[in-house]
This record gives sequence, C-alpha cells and structure tokens, in this order.
Amino acid sequence: MNQRPTDTDPDFARLIVDSATDFAIFSVDAGGILTSWNIGAETILGWSADEAIGQRGEMVFTAEDREADAPADEMNRALADGRSINERWHVRKDGSRFWGSGLMMPLHGAAGGFVKLMQDRTAERMAQQRYHTMTATLPGFVFTTDTDGNNTETNQLYRDYTGRSAADLNGERWIEIVHPDDRAHILEGWKQAIATGQLFKERYRLRGADGAHRCFDCRALPERDEQDRIVCWLGTCIDVDAEAQAQSQLEQLNRDLEQAVTARTAELEAQVEERRKTEEALRQSQKMGAIGQLTGGVAHDFNNLLTVIRSSADLLRRQQLTEEKRQRYIDAIADTADRAAKLTGQLLAFARRQALKPEVFDVSERVHEVADMLRTIAGARIELAVKDRCHTCHIEADPSQFETALVNMVANARDAMNGEGCLTIGIDDVTGIPARRGHAAAAGDFVTISIADTGQGIAPDDLVHIFEPFFTTKEVGKGTGLGLSQVFGFAKQSGGEVDVQSSVGTGTTFTIYLPRTHADASATTTDVSSEVPLVGRGHVLVVEDNQMVGEFAAQLLEELGYTTIWAHSGQAALDLFNEAPGSFDVVFTDVVMPGMSGVALGQAVRRLDPGLPVVLTSGYSHILAERGTNGFELLQKPYSVEALSRVLRRVSRL
Repeated sequence: MNQRPTDTDPDFARLIVDSATDFAIFSVDAGGILTSWNIGAETILGWSADEAIGQRGEMVFTAEDREADAPADEMNRALADGRSINERWHVRKDGSRFWGSGLMMPLHGAAGGFVKLMQDRTAERMAQQRYHTMTATLPGFVFTTDTDGNNTETNQLYRDYTGRSAADLNGERWIEIVHPDDRAHILEGWKQAIATGQLFKERYRLRGADGAHRCFDCRALPERDEQDRIVCWLGTCIDVDAEAQAQSQLEQLNRDLEQAVTARTAELEAQVEERRKTEEALRQSQKMGAIGQLTGGVAHDFNNLLTVIRSSADLLRRQQLTEEKRQRYIDAIADTADRAAKLTGQLLAFARRQALKPEVFDVSERVHEVADMLRTIAGARIELAVKDRCHTCHIEADPSQFETALVNMVANARDAMNGEGCLTIGIDDVTGIPARRGHAAAAGDFVTISIADTGQGIAPDDLVHIFEPFFTTKEVGKGTGLGLSQVFGFAKQSGGEVDVQSSVGTGTTFTIYLPRTHADASATTTDVSSEVPLVGRGHVLVVEDNQMVGEFAAQLLEELGYTTIWAHSGQAALDLFNEAPGSFDVVFTDVVMPGMSGVALGQAVRRLDPGLPVVLTSGYSHILAERGTNGFELLQKPYSVEALSRVLRRVSRL
C-alpha cells in the first residue's frame, strides 16, 4: 500500500520545489557547479535537469557579468550577509535574454553550497524602461538601486556626464567617479541610509567625462510597498557647482579682505580701487547665492513631480488593476508632466527666452473667466473682487502666460496677507505709462491689470529687488523666486511693463501695462472643436539630433498612420530631400540642432518646395524668442499625441 510522503521525506521537499513552476530553483556547490535543477528552472531557462546538473552555474549569466565576475560576487555577498538579492539580465539555453529577479542563500551542512531562487520579471523591466524614458528629459541626474543599494541604474544624462556605460556605474562602481577626498564620507552616509531606510542627502564632487569634477547635491529616498518594506531607492543629483564655487570665492574674499585691512596703505587711489574690486566680487557672490537658492527650489519641485510619476508607474504594474484606477494613474503621470512643463516655462519666461503664442483677446472676458480659479488659489478667507472699468479692452499676448502671470500675482498677494484679507483685481485703459523705478514715462494706449492686496507690504530694501531673477523672501524649498520674474518677463516680452507700489503695513499693488489693440478678438481664435480626428496619412520627414527623441517622434507618427524617415541633422534632411524630391508631405523638425537650425532648414525647404508644410518643435530656443517662427507652424515641447496630430493635419496638403 502506497504511503503519502511526509514533511520529513526528501521526496516531499522535492515535490514542493518542483511545484513552484513560476520560480527557477537550483543549487550549486561551493565551486559553483550545479547540483539540483527544478521544473521551474527547466521552464524559465530551457535546460533540462540532465543537461544542467554538473555544469557551472555561471552559464545562466551574461558574458558581460561573467567577465565582471558577478557569479562569484553574488556568492560572496550571500556568505557575508546571509543572502544576496539581485536583478540583472540572464540568458536561456537558446541564447535569448530575460530580466531575472533572484535571491541566493548559503546552504548549511557538511556539503555547503548555495541555493538560488529566480523569477522572470522581463515585463516589469520593460515598464521600468518606459520610466527611464520619462526621466531622460528631466534636468538632472536620476538613479535607482535595489534594496541593498548594489544594483544601480542611471538615466542617460547621468551616463552622458560621466562618459560611462550603465554597467560601469552599476554596483559600487559609481564610487569611482566620486572625488577621492569625498569617497569615505559618502560611502559611510550611503551605508547609514541603507541600514536605517532614512533619506540620503549629501553634497559631493563627481568626475565628468572630461576629467573635471563638479559639485552636486544628491538625494535618495526609499520606495516602500503596502507592508512598508523597501523595494528600491530613487535618487536625484542636481548640479550646484556654481553655488559651491561662490561659497569658496566668498571665503577667499573674506581672507583677502582681512589681508587688505592689515596691508592698507595711505594712498587714496589704491583704497578706492580695492573697494571697487571687493564690491564687485561681493555682488557676484550674491548672484551665485541666488542661483543656489533657485536650485534648491527647483530641485524640491522636481523631486515632488518625480515622486508622483514613479509612484503612479509602480501602481500601474499591479496585477488585476481596474480600468478606473489604471486611467487615474495614467492621468496622474500626464498631469505631472504638464506641471513640469509649466515649471520650465516659468524659467524661460523670466529670462525672456520663451517663444510666446500671442493671440488677440479681451482682457475683461479672460479675467472674469478665470476669476473662480483665482478665488480658489486665494483661499476662502480672502475676499476677491474684480473692478472692470474697461469693457472692450483687447490686447495681443500669450493667453496662457497672461493667466500664469495672474496666478503668480494672486498667489504672491495671498502669501503677503497670510491667507486672510481683501484682494482687488482692477482692469482699466490708460494713455501712457508713468515714470517708475528709474525709467522714463512712455506714451501709447495700454490696458492695465492691477492686483491690490491688504497685506503686510514690502520693505523698501526688498522693493528694489522684487523683480530680480531668483529673488525671494521665502525659505529654501518654499519658493523658487520665479513668480514675479515670470510676470516681469511676460510683460516685457509682450511689449509692456509692470510696476509695484507698496507701503509697509498697508498693502501692495502690482500693475501690468500691456499695449492695447483694436483688432477683433474673434479673428485670431481657433475653433478647437472643428479639429479633424486624430488620424493621418502621408510621408513625414522627421529631423531631430537627439536619437531617442527622434525615434520616439517617428514612432508616434507611425501610430497616427503616417510613414516616416528620420534625419539626425538639418544637412542630412536636405540630402534626403534632394535625393527624393516630392516624396515628403510634411517636414517636422526640431529648432535647436548642431550646425543648421530648424528655422534655417525650413527656409531652405521653402526655397526648394514653396508649398511643402514645415512644422517646428522646440522646448526652448533663443532664435524663436528673438526672431519668431518666420511664418512656420510651431509645436511646443513637451507636446501631446493629440497636439501633434492636429498640427500635422492642419498644415498637411493631403
């Protein structure tokens, strides 16, 4: 009579191992020779037990990892720590690769050796690759590691700066690019963060591909699952070399001043010259300090955006996700990307480097349309009133930047009143701009939009700096100093001016002057509802010097129904154009490229084929800011699939 195996029977243990078909479970002796191989290993890796047992366990590793001695390193870590967790590419019997998540543990007993559990996580890896694509566009280094901080992945910007491959920055090899004087301290801080699960925050110098070192502020936070277990670490590094140099210059300046005092001579001319040099160096230090304050604010904002993007991406990986939740997480990623684009838009606006999209619109109508939103921003304890004394005041300006300027001024007034008081938005028409802040009066017809609050007012010492880039009275991390700079940049770039009147204790009034136009607003309004469906056809020449962006744009267009060919430069595009004249229906080109710019390419195409549509795309270009689009259609980066489809269908001659 057959007996059922018990939990002490070796066959029963083998039955349990072979039942785990989703996991490859195998063991090796102390020399790395395979001694067991379960059914899951046959399924995932392709070798049968007879083929595998007796072979070296390193056969499942890639050639690169074998060359880097990764199998031995994994066993050594398992002996040292009791386990070794890793995620890396592995190879199957047929030579194909898959992303394996593994756990190796030492076997106790006379025979010794190790047992390893591995699961195929290629699908999760591909989702992570999409995450890397998103982080590639962010203005800083991004890196992720596993729970032990050993398996490190970096974004393209990180690799481009260091001139190293992903493999060269993996494991603990990243420490090789840290300045030798900083390594011991940084390693200790990183190990402490891994051990405690607390925030890693350090400043250190990293060596670039050119051999020079720059200073970076690096932060890393652990990502946790529902059981509060750390699943990975996400970090960013922001270049603060300018701030570090400013600090060094300031320290040197202090030493120079002490020496100058002791070495002062009686010659008045020498004293005046020394004073001039000292004041100039101090002003430069203050500017560099302001850049450091901006860096802190922007890093804070982008880290918040990264957290939303990463968390949403992680939630999308969950099994049996409802459609409602999936859509919610996708919307969160898209909305956060839009917020990141708005932040970069503010940076460009205060520098007056943004290519605006002016339209003719009625100021009164636009202010009343956004009044409810402005009341929400101001808060329930602030009474907001609109006093409209100009019922047909048209201007030609970028409506999006106009609304952003209103939001920034309202938010500034709200903070000045500590969230409680009266806020008045006034609209009027005037003839001329009065003299202000050392500028002479200006004649002309203007529309004024004033924001008056009952707050604490602005101190005279701060009032003279209120519109300076980066200037803010808020603490680091609470504001970037871009709000009023955006207002100033928008007004100047729109041909207007901005003024401020304030008294401490009685409140502040900001007034924007914008040139008035008598054109009919409806003449420049685009009926969005009349746009054609999001499908297309035809042959598009994509011109983009960045390979990743170029290939992705081509993929988007193919998804929309177009056929595409990608050129990496303006000259390469012209060569293709001359080789096959008349074969393209649209040219879609980036503006900023080495050699020939997108505008220059468009002008050349216009001469060769005057009827061929050319669409420009750019997230920033001083050429567009200073000279405009030269009559070409412009699609701002980052753009949506819908916006790309609409602009191509609108200009297409098909």
